Amino acid sequence: MVRLGIVGARVGGPFALLTRRQTRLSRGVKDILVTGITVTMLLTSVATASAQNIFEALFGRLSPGPVPDANFTARDRQQLASPPYRQAWIPPAYRRQVVRYHRKEATGTILVDTDARYLYYVLPEGKAIRYGAIVGEDAQAWSGVATVGRKEEWPGWTPTEGEKRRHGPLPNYVEGGAHNPMGARALYLYAGGQDTLYRVHGTNQPGWIGHAISSGCIRLTNEDVIDLYSRVKMGALVVVLGPKQGASRITSASAR
Repeated sequence: MVRLGIVGARVGGPFALLTRRQTRLSRGVKDILVTGITVTMLLTSVATASAQNIFEALFGRLSPGPVPDANFTARDRQQLASPPYRQAWIPPAYRRQVVRYHRKEATGTILVDTDARYLYYVLPEGKAIRYGAIVGEDAQAWSGVATVGRKEEWPGWTPTEGEKRRHGPLPNYVEGGAHNPMGARALYLYAGGQDTLYRVHGTNQPGWIGHAISSGCIRLTNEDVIDLYSRVKMGALVVVLGPKQGASRITSASAR
């Protein structure tokens, strides 16, 4: 007896062979299509990543997270995760980088170029780490030579009487933390054994890096002040150049 398939054809024989070939062909086409889709997705991802990299190279990241840093403590990571820092955008020129340094300050010295809004930490062999800074507005700008007389992590803030007059009602004291204007670290500047009341410290306004808006203190991003703090020794020399004093070329564009 001849057995019939579901469409009345014989099971086995030439028709069965043709069916198997068509099935194999269909599977092959399916595999090709799947492979093609996969390749397309990969190429799209690469193109998107390349476009993003080009955009970031031209304009920087619009909303970078905190910069990874081996010097961060658990408290640093917790505090820097808050919105004032996640939402900041720092122009590429003001991001931390090693540059060539042409002045003669000793290794370990801090130099602030208030005109250019840069702070330099001097390294050996004619190099320095350059940080973007917020400096004092014209009426409050300070310049001179001091030493690091004290260092503190997540310092509290005691507004001066002058700050209270200029900025209106301020508390007498603010505990250290994410919303404290002193930021993550502070270097207290002393001259002749006395506190000058000027500091190099972090900020809760990182978007203002590169501007002159402070009451005379030098502010860095919290990521940068943590890095600087880890390098600076007690008693280190701090040179703050006033207007036009930094006109001579301090650095070249890169250090190689």
